[in-house]
Amino acid sequence: MSRAMNIKLPEAEVVKLCAAAEVVISAIETLPSGGTHLVCRTIEGADEMRHRCKKHLIEGRVKRFPFLVANKY
Repeated sequence: MSRAMNIKLPEAEVVKLCAAAEVVISAIETLPSGGTHLVCRTIEGADEMRHRCKKHLIEGRVKRFPFLVANKY
């Protein structure tokens, strides 16, 4: 199972849910179509968040913002 998931909730709400469940966030980003891409630090945390957000999970692939790399000077 993956530690990553896409959720049909705003980023702030996902952060609150993770805090309430004591799940540590590894990475989080807003999706262009709305919703949030969440990566939990552990598989157990991801399982907990999938259980808590099962009504809001986005199935399949979603479009994400391109990753921008800062220039090194």
